Amino acid sequence: MKFNKILLIVAVIILLGGGVLSSGSFGLDWRTVEKYFHFKFPQTTSQQLNFSGAEKIKVTSEESVVIDVVEKASPAVVTIGITKTRRLGDMLELNPFDPFSPFRRTPGKTQKLEQDIGSGFIVEKDGLIVTNKHVVSDSEAKYRVITNDDKSYEVVKIYRDPVNDLAVIKINPSAGSGQALQTVELGDSDKIKVGQLAIAIGTALGEFRHTVTTGVISGVGRGITAGSPFEGYVERLDNVIQTDAAINPGNSGGPLLNSSGQVIGINTAVSGEGQNIGFAIPINVVKDALQNFNTTGQFNRPFLGVRYKSITKDQALLNDVPEGAYILEVVSGSPAEKAGLKEEDIVTKIDDTRLSRENAELAKVISKKKVGDTLNLTVWRDGKEISLKVTLGTQE
Repeated sequence: MKFNKILLIVAVIILLGGGVLSSGSFGLDWRTVEKYFHFKFPQTTSQQLNFSGAEKIKVTSEESVVIDVVEKASPAVVTIGITKTRRLGDMLELNPFDPFSPFRRTPGKTQKLEQDIGSGFIVEKDGLIVTNKHVVSDSEAKYRVITNDDKSYEVVKIYRDPVNDLAVIKINPSAGSGQALQTVELGDSDKIKVGQLAIAIGTALGEFRHTVTTGVISGVGRGITAGSPFEGYVERLDNVIQTDAAINPGNSGGPLLNSSGQVIGINTAVSGEGQNIGFAIPINVVKDALQNFNTTGQFNRPFLGVRYKSITKDQALLNDVPEGAYILEVVSGSPAEKAGLKEEDIVTKIDDTRLSRENAELAKVISKKKVGDTLNLTVWRDGKEISLKVTLGTQE
C-alpha cells in the first residue's frame, strides 16, 4: 500500500515537471534539459503537402502513360472505309400466263456497299497515310478516310508494296476542313524489348472507331499468314511482332505504339486459334519502304529473280560444296536469267560480300542494293568458280 503511494507521488511529480517545461515557466524548457544533461530527445518531422495549386504533384502510372500516348497519337489515326457496288444473284420467277415458258429470269439488283474495313495512320501532312495492303487490295473499289474529328476524305491514289503487306494511300487535305493534318512519330522497332508496354489504336471489327487496347510485346521475329475477312486476301509475313494487346479485324493498318507515343509496328493480324495473340509489321520495314517511296514515287525493290536455299557450313562440309545460295529456280525473263544464272548453281559471293554467317541470306544482301545496280556474282558450277555480272531490276 505504501509502495503504491510512492509510485503515485513520482508520477504526479513527472507530470508537473513536464507541464512546467512545456509551458516555459521559470525560464525552463526541454532545450535547457538537453543542454545541461547532454540528452538528445528523438526528433519527429512532418511533411505538409501543398494543395493550394501553387505546386502540383503528378503521379506517373501506367494509366497516365496510356492516356498521354492516346492523346498524342489519336489525331493521326484514321479509319479506312470501302465503297463498292455489288450485284445480287438473278432470280427465277413463275409466269403463269405463259404455259410454254412458265419460268422467267429476273436480273439481280445492284446494291451499294459502304463499310469501315480497316485503320491507318498519317505520316505526312500532305495526306500520306500508311496502312496494310490487304485493307485496300480491291482495285475496283473506292476508298475513303475518316479522321479522328469525323472528317471524311476520298482516297485519290493507292500505292501497294509488292513484297510486304504495306500500302500508302494519298488524300487531299484541302478537301476536308482545311485544317492541317497531324502526323505520328515513327520509332525504332529494332530496339523493342519483350515485355515492354504496347498500345494499339484502330477501328475494331470495322465498327468501333478509335478503339484503344493495351498489352505488352509478347515476342519478336514471328512468322504468320495475314489476311482480311472483308477482302478474302492472305499473305505470308515473316519477322513480325507479337503482342497480347487486343487486335481485331478492322484494326489492320493501325499503329502499335510504345510508351513514348512512337509507332513501333503496324497492326496486321490476329491469331484465330488462340486468345490475346496479335501481330504487327515492324515499323523499320515501313520506314525503309517510305524512304524508297519518297525517292522514287513507288515501291521499287531490287529484284534478282531466283528461288534459292541457303547452304550452311555444316551442309557444305557434308556435301563437299561451298557455302552460299543454292539456286532452285530462275524466273523467266528476270535479271538472273539474263545474266546466265542456272538451276543448281551456288552463288558464293556478291561483290565483296561472301554469303556466310550474318550474310548467309542472299535476299538480305540483295535488299541492301538499289534498282539498277550492277553486281559481280561469284558462282560455283560443276566444281568450278565462274564470275557473272547482273544488273538488278524491279519487281512489278
